[in-house]
Amino acid sequence: MSEDIAKLIWEIDSTHPMKAEEIRQTLRQVMDPELGMNIIELGLVREVSFNDSNLELRMILTTPFCPYGPALLEIARAKAEQVAGVPTAIELGMEMWEPSMMEDSAAAEWGLF
Repeated sequence: MSEDIAKLIWEIDSTHPMKAEEIRQTLRQVMDPELGMNIIELGLVREVSFNDSNLELRMILTTPFCPYGPALLEIARAKAEQVAGVPTAIELGMEMWEPSMMEDSAAAEWGLF
């Protein structure tokens, strides 16, 4: 993976950097079936926070009524919980997704940068 990829900084990056990287890599396995890209590349995971008893994720969808939304949220929650080893909650953020939220390499594939 290229080092020039723009990375969204989560709270967990400063509190538990090793755990953050594990979660980020695990969530790269969660693919948006319509776009063929993972939720990290797309910038859908907007925040991750962790303490010793739970993990919390805030995630958005590419469109408000994404037909795969409920499945993407649950798969992301389950994978993050598996790697974190603590109960995990996921919140659906109300932020509107836009292509500028994508990692630089993914946006370049779309010809945006």
